[in-house]
Amino acid sequence: MDRRSFLKTSALGGTAAAATTLAAPAFASGKRTLTMVTSWGRGLAGVFDAAQHAADTITAMSDGNLTVEIKAAGELVGAFEVFDAVTAGQADMYHAADYYFTGQHPAYQYFTAAPFGMTAQEMMNWYHHGDGLALHDELGEIFGLKSFLAGNTGAQAGGWFSKEINGPEDFQGLKFRMPGMGGQALGKMGASVQNLPGSEVYQALASGAIDGTEWIGPWADEKAGFQEITKFYYTAGFHEPGAALTLATNREVFDSLSPAHQKIIETAAAATHQWNLSQFLNNNGAALQRLQAGGVKVLEFPDSVWDAMGAASKETLDGYMDDEIFAKVRGSVEESMKASSGWLVRSEGFYRAQRDRVMG
Repeated sequence: MDRRSFLKTSALGGTAAAATTLAAPAFASGKRTLTMVTSWGRGLAGVFDAAQHAADTITAMSDGNLTVEIKAAGELVGAFEVFDAVTAGQADMYHAADYYFTGQHPAYQYFTAAPFGMTAQEMMNWYHHGDGLALHDELGEIFGLKSFLAGNTGAQAGGWFSKEINGPEDFQGLKFRMPGMGGQALGKMGASVQNLPGSEVYQALASGAIDGTEWIGPWADEKAGFQEITKFYYTAGFHEPGAALTLATNREVFDSLSPAHQKIIETAAAATHQWNLSQFLNNNGAALQRLQAGGVKVLEFPDSVWDAMGAASKETLDGYMDDEIFAKVRGSVEESMKASSGWLVRSEGFYRAQRDRVMG
């Protein structure tokens, strides 16, 4: 599918999927089964867990009358093909990170994470008490989707490198895996950026096809085994300070459900978001200790690198401002982020610093 032409031929506020291509969800004895395709390899730590949690919650809340059959990446369609599969009616819903689909529309970046953007808490403030949910819905209407956030990794790590990064010049020619606009920003710094599904990253790193990768954080990264290949790990990243995941249903399918079942999907997504965020944050600390005990060198980027990343990120984001929806979403995000950050820094941020100083 030509994603750009698909966008141009879709009416704003309308549905993009053709009704004639839509396969009706399976029915049996008054029960209904929806097929969920995902961007995750089966069992991929944290992210596949979120898809499974959403599916299980939908089934439990509907007393088994609405069930979800999960297809991992590659079982029905490829990891990056789930969006097109759902808009075209080949599947009923997807679970993925929406920034994989900036080729369909650049504003999708903000419904995962934007470079130098919102933390997980700031994201939820905006999504549930600002314009976020309504803007997600407006964007989904273009493509015939009904979307809800359904998972969050928390702040992601800067990634794994084959060498130490001492300055911006060390990114010149570096073959690095990073999706979305964070990857575009690294490209402006001279990196050769790769966009690979999670299930392919280990082999690419092991073979030398890439020199480094970001994935998620200590727990998921340890599960993926990157510490077996390289020992340089940067724990703070600029690209995904609170990366959200999305559960999106074909809008015609969603509209055909009862109001109760629609609410179950929405509620299951919200419950999965909080469950998944706490899953990642609960596991990351112990995993980081294990990585360090195994010889991983834990590092932070110097200020010169952060400054270069900031400049490249601003240039990247500014490059999409001629798109009306992108500009509206970005403005809403940045306004909400400023409003949230002022209190969070002066309350929780100051408290944490004092707690660690006083209590050790």
